[in-house]
Amino acid sequence: MKIKEFIVVEGKDDTTTIKRAVDADTIETNGSAINEETIERIKRAQETRGVIIFTDPDYPGEKIRKTIAEKVPGAKHAFLPKEVAIAKNGKGLGVEHASLEAIRNALRDAQIMSDTIKEEITQEDLITAGLIGGAGSKERRTMLGKILKIGYTNGKQLYKRLMMFQISRQEFAEALAVVIQEEKNE
Repeated sequence: MKIKEFIVVEGKDDTTTIKRAVDADTIETNGSAINEETIERIKRAQETRGVIIFTDPDYPGEKIRKTIAEKVPGAKHAFLPKEVAIAKNGKGLGVEHASLEAIRNALRDAQIMSDTIKEEITQEDLITAGLIGGAGSKERRTMLGKILKIGYTNGKQLYKRLMMFQISRQEFAEALAVVIQEEKNE
């Protein structure tokens, strides 16, 4: 699988794993303290071939993603569910620990966050759906994030991502129905 866009990752281990999974060029941020030189390189890459932000599914990864998204509009975002990014020994979480197939799937599902945010799903909808502030809401958000391919979020981030990825009311309802069905099957 050949990827046209540059893939922005956190470090060398991520690059090594990505290159085993797909034919692509990467840009490494070298952690969450991204310098201006790296941002400029990512901006240039976005102008020429496009960029896919592919960071670890943890707090530092989200911080890097947010920093880049603010400074490089129009970048695509690829997400890995936490459980596929855990090291085999259980010590460590990141892109470098994911299977090659999980990486390919995440890159295949990369999406663009929209700058024009339109509210289709309200905070009230999220509360009613049991995605914010109730027992089991974290588990529901985790499952919903996987189904919609928008990554794990807390309640506030979920609301924002649903708007930024322009998730329609129908997509939301269909994904929520799957979450509810999964809960019944447990």
